[in-house]
Amino acid sequence: VFFIFLSLFLQLIPLIGFISVGLGSAVLYLLRLALYSPDVSWDRKNNPEPWNKLSPTDQYKFLAVSTDYKSLKKDRPSF
Repeated sequence: VFFIFLSLFLQLIPLIGFISVGLGSAVLYLLRLALYSPDVSWDRKNNPEPWNKLSPTDQYKFLAVSTDYKSLKKDRPSF
């Protein structure tokens, strides 16, 4: 029964595969934004401003084309 169904809709297999890969990558990117972004604060009591704890060498962008984060120096005061 499954093979009859599969033979009828054989052209839909690549479409289902591409949609699954697209949805999976979108979910993974949203999880990355929610867990590793300095703009998101999950614990407001212990860490109300997480962006102040970032050092200049922390890479928080997904893709940095021309910036070498290892060579940056701190030029602002610590709070």
